[in-house]
Amino acid sequence: MSKKNLSERDICTKFITPALKNAGWDINKQVLEEVAFTDGKIHVRGKLTARGDRKRADYILYFQDNPVAVIEAKDNKHSIRSGIQQALGYAQILDIPCVFSSNGDGFLFHDRTATDASIETELSLDEFPSPEALWEKYKKYKNIATPTGEKVALQKYFSDGSGRKPRYYQQIAVNRTVEAIANGQNRIILVMATGTGKTYTAFQIIYRLWKSRTKKRILFLADRTALVDQTRKGDFKHFKDKMTIIKKKVISNGNGKDELVSNKKRGIDTSDKAYEVFLGLYQGLTNNEPGIEDAYKDFSPDFFDLIIIDECHRGSANEDSSWREILTYFNQATHIGLTATPRETKEASNTEYFGEPVYTYSLKQGIDDGFLAPYKVIRVALNVDSEGYRPQQGKTDKEGNAIEDRIYNRKDFDRKLVIDERTDIIAQKVTEYLKGLDRYAKTIIFCVDIDHAERMRNAIAKHNADLVAENYKYVMQITGDNEEGKRELDNFINPEEKYPVIATTSELMTTGVDAQTCKVIVLDANINSMTKFKQIVGRGTRINEEFDKLYFTILDFRNATDNFADLEFNGPPLRVKPITEEADLTTIIEEEYEDDSPIIDSVTGAEIVIEKPTIRTPVNEPNSDYKSRPKQYINGVDVSVLVSRELFFDSNGKPITISLQDHTKSIINGKYASLDDFLTTWNKADKKEAIIKELQEQGVMAEALHEAVDKPVDLFDLICHVAYDQPPLTRKQRAENVKQRNYFAKYGEQARKVLETLLDKYADEGVENIENIDVLRVKPFDDFGSAYEIVNGIFGSKTKYLEAIKELENELYKQA
Repeated sequence: MSKKNLSERDICTKFITPALKNAGWDINKQVLEEVAFTDGKIHVRGKLTARGDRKRADYILYFQDNPVAVIEAKDNKHSIRSGIQQALGYAQILDIPCVFSSNGDGFLFHDRTATDASIETELSLDEFPSPEALWEKYKKYKNIATPTGEKVALQKYFSDGSGRKPRYYQQIAVNRTVEAIANGQNRIILVMATGTGKTYTAFQIIYRLWKSRTKKRILFLADRTALVDQTRKGDFKHFKDKMTIIKKKVISNGNGKDELVSNKKRGIDTSDKAYEVFLGLYQGLTNNEPGIEDAYKDFSPDFFDLIIIDECHRGSANEDSSWREILTYFNQATHIGLTATPRETKEASNTEYFGEPVYTYSLKQGIDDGFLAPYKVIRVALNVDSEGYRPQQGKTDKEGNAIEDRIYNRKDFDRKLVIDERTDIIAQKVTEYLKGLDRYAKTIIFCVDIDHAERMRNAIAKHNADLVAENYKYVMQITGDNEEGKRELDNFINPEEKYPVIATTSELMTTGVDAQTCKVIVLDANINSMTKFKQIVGRGTRINEEFDKLYFTILDFRNATDNFADLEFNGPPLRVKPITEEADLTTIIEEEYEDDSPIIDSVTGAEIVIEKPTIRTPVNEPNSDYKSRPKQYINGVDVSVLVSRELFFDSNGKPITISLQDHTKSIINGKYASLDDFLTTWNKADKKEAIIKELQEQGVMAEALHEAVDKPVDLFDLICHVAYDQPPLTRKQRAENVKQRNYFAKYGEQARKVLETLLDKYADEGVENIENIDVLRVKPFDDFGSAYEIVNGIFGSKTKYLEAIKELENELYKQA
């Protein structure tokens, strides 16, 4: 058989794989074929979801656990060079230096370490490089120049035999970190979106450095007990008896008094080499009691070789924090910061301390790869939020105190002024949404403060009295001061536990809560910090397919999702902290307002200056001091929903600020110069489904467009109508037009009946369904026999059946 007639897979089997063997590659240990390295983006239509295609490399070659080369194969009808651009795209994603394209005649080798004409060379099948040759390229690419660096790089990942391996981005994060350490870098930061496995990545970093004896004693620092417990019981459990938790503990001394006991007194001998991995809580290593030594000082400053700082955007970003004291004390160790949200403000800077990230894996990348859940945003505007609330003359709070006469807005509500009706209508709208989605969908409601979370729990309970009567834990307040609620946190995040279903919170659940099945996030808090906003959104990004958690919804009552439009949301943080040699680093600049970013007028482009409001004391109460009343409670206010709408995002994850129709029109016009161009492409396509999928990938949101246009038409007519102002025909009208043309006369009776049934199927469900041969396996087609009998018995062959479908589609769109 001619090589030209071989499939791509035959080319791999007969030519590429033998060439690798001849070059010395171990096919079983060093070569992976058809490697899927993403999960496929999740697409959401209403309540339905579907996975997109995975990114898949034909070959990835490994030296130990390090990916050193990627090969893209094509059939022999293509040139030797035809796969190189695709392979280069994969190599850039996977951080691989050696890139090959092949059609079975030889290889085109692209060397990403080269900077001259040798960057691309053609090789015969017998000239494919050996593993050792490509390892040398890898070392050059990664700047591995010492025996110690090579030893660390060659250390294998931990495997527990379950088959779990690091995902591609976790592998890059681990490799870049250990390589940076091998090259002498002692301050490192990794930025990885919430839900992408930072703790597992940290474990693999520690394991490789520990096993290679590059780092012998390691401290993992977290800021919450739950994070330490999750780490100890989760990914770090494989350290077994080599691991311990260090802290000071309050115990009774037998005389009716409690005392703080040091690690040594608790039996942890810090000079004992039995423990090599230590877990510590920031707050457990420091204390505010005068005369009592901090727990971390039980260790000598040079005790630890490596410190991992989890959620390093929190206290360790501040120069004057007690947490930073721990890092300063152990400053001889290598420090690695982990965060989804590096902090860059005038007072705190992760970049200043750790330097630029060695690797960043963003929320957008995670969603595009299918490792993180996509999200819907529904914004609900209340009249008192949008228009403001001004109390009528003589209005008093529940205690009879006068309410200051001014206009209150969403920044005041629940912080200075509590309106019972506002809380109630939000609880009502959340309940309405859950009734349409799933009343047992795990939901987190973020509130202004603990008092607000308590009141919101009460309001939710009233609107869900039937379910609360079945189990009072249906809704729980989970805040720092509520012990019963905190005890239920583990049950809330456990997919196997039904209750609690709804959690009301303020700060406790903004970070470090692994809520795999959280399907709804409610924002009823003013969120002026991008760091906090990212952390809150991260509570919903985890995927759990077993429990049908593939996307989540954000219900926004405070316009907090304006943050999505900020360039900082998916990109690296903007460094705003001015650093000079003369800077007095002890000076703290106090900000009067939480949000110090400029407000720009959308019409004039001028900056709007916000001045501190003047507090006016009512005439009838000249001695009133409103500052002494931090929060007032009122009722009897008319609160209603002005507008509720779903916020749409383009293919880059940014909110669409123009109408959905205009957005679609710009995409279509950018791809097709005219209606004729679109019609030509549509009619020539072997499968219309391919065009539909391509348009959706470019940002045409078919489901949302259907709802906006509100006509029972397929995507073809939607596009013609929206982009080219053509009158749309419904699917039923198109099907009736085909029947009236007596198009079926040339077919036999049974074939005509099958085609008429397919037309009915098109009228109900669209063109994609009739293109799929599997449609013949369901009712009512089983009345004609099996799919095989229909295709081969009624139409004569699969080729003739597909020709009939193609002709049917041409008839459907003939009048366009």
